[in-house]
Amino acid sequence: MSKSAKSSTKKFAAYPRLNPLGIGKNTSAADLIDECFMAYNGGRLREAAKLLAEKMLPDDGFVGMSLTGALTPAGLGKSCLIPLMKAGFVDWIVSTGANLYHDLHYGLDMRLYAGSPFLNDVDLHKDGVIRIYDVLFDYHVLLDTDAFVREVIQGEEFQRPMGTDEFHYLLGKYVQARQKKLGIKDSSVLATAYECGIPIFTSSPGDSSIGMNVAAMALRDSKLMFDVNRDVNQTAGIVYAAKSSGHKSSVFILGGGSPKNFMLQTEPQIQEVMGIQEKGHDYFLQCTDARPDTGGLSGATPAEAVSWGKVDPNTLPDCVVCYTDSTIALPLLTAYMLSRVKPRRHKRIIDRRDEILETVRAKYLQTGTVSKVLTSRKVGKRASSIGLKK
Repeated sequence: MSKSAKSSTKKFAAYPRLNPLGIGKNTSAADLIDECFMAYNGGRLREAAKLLAEKMLPDDGFVGMSLTGALTPAGLGKSCLIPLMKAGFVDWIVSTGANLYHDLHYGLDMRLYAGSPFLNDVDLHKDGVIRIYDVLFDYHVLLDTDAFVREVIQGEEFQRPMGTDEFHYLLGKYVQARQKKLGIKDSSVLATAYECGIPIFTSSPGDSSIGMNVAAMALRDSKLMFDVNRDVNQTAGIVYAAKSSGHKSSVFILGGGSPKNFMLQTEPQIQEVMGIQEKGHDYFLQCTDARPDTGGLSGATPAEAVSWGKVDPNTLPDCVVCYTDSTIALPLLTAYMLSRVKPRRHKRIIDRRDEILETVRAKYLQTGTVSKVLTSRKVGKRASSIGLKK
């Protein structure tokens, strides 16, 4: 090797050579990512796959997934989310209510169709057809799904306040029972979460057709109410359970929005509000089309999240943002993980929800007694300085 070649090799020792193989007719999705996704957002997707397979999933790390965008009506619940959940690659979820509502269509064996985004919506409305971009279904799919939700939540076990994780667990039980009656399986994220003990939270429970039906039933004296305070503390408890037991806590964010913030705010809840010493989530992976320069949370980078204590600054170099559509990234990442990582034992966090909450509650109360005097002194000085205290 020439002197210049040796110098060049040493200079670029930390970087893999760009010398991809030609794609063959039998190239698998995982091999395609490893061997051909070398640069730009293809490169970021490769980094995302490596992060999942080599750092987030090993050593029984806790992986939380957030879901925004209409993923389940497009079939990604059946094709991607359910296989990931059954393989033990997702431990807890924060989702928009809409994704869970449209998941019910599949769990109840209703028909959705691949259409076109260029159809005449006035004509579709006249024909009773609903369009989600290029996904089509009959208006009666909504009515029948609504009727199922209302029928289920009239049950005695729903007549009380509860966290959204418990609500979705109970709802998933009934979806699973309906699937058995219909002779289908692996069609519903909610039913799979029930089977695998995976808690699913909704950050805005009133912002979906599920929440709308719950609200309507309240007018008929239903006692079901969503305990959002428990949701905030329960999710923080999951993260604390991971970190305090020596495990890694990772977030896998699809899209952005409220579920992204709800998942990430667990660390500020632990550190800032509860006063418990912590460093932030260990690994951050987001697939998004949102830009950071508009100031929205959806496009906020992991570096910005560090400033809030949401992400551990020591692991920032391992954080990945892949700027691509989730409907492209998720199937590829699912194929990669199923090919490269062995299935993991289900943590069944839902079975330990009370224990998890009590643990973080006890730690908060213990920490609170230590910091109470210091906090009251600081508040007193601030109040005095602005004229609120004489």
